[in-house]
Amino acid sequence: MDINAEVTRKAVLTGAGVGVAAVALAACSSGSSSDAGTSSSSGSAESSGSASSGSAGTGEALTKTADVPVGSGVIVGKTVVTQPTAGDFKAFSAVCTHSGCLVNKIADGTIDCPCHGSKFSLDGAVVDGPAEKPLEPVSVRVQGDSIVQG
Repeated sequence: MDINAEVTRKAVLTGAGVGVAAVALAACSSGSSSDAGTSSSSGSAESSGSASSGSAGTGEALTKTADVPVGSGVIVGKTVVTQPTAGDFKAFSAVCTHSGCLVNKIADGTIDCPCHGSKFSLDGAVVDGPAEKPLEPVSVRVQGDSIVQG
């Protein structure tokens, strides 16, 4: 009887280990998700909104052009999309170059980091430190009424 109990115990432990591994594998391989929500914060895109650039393929839509105010922008997930002047869309990583915090608002013409007070212009340049490097540009283009990554 001890032999059957031991086999059952081993089977249960093996099954549990396989289940844990399957869950871990599924979590690691879940496809990319898109954060379709936008914030009232602003960001900036690398390419001009008036001309499409890059490949003809479709990229991931970040936001609608109508949702990005002129002279401001929006934060979409970890990307900031701005429109410094009418029709000129720019995008940047929302990760502050000072210590890696995420910028959290766009106000009075600057993209602001809550951690140490760094401020960036709508074209990603440092306006006020402690950050010393500009926000990392993200390639975007206007496709129809959307701002598309890529």
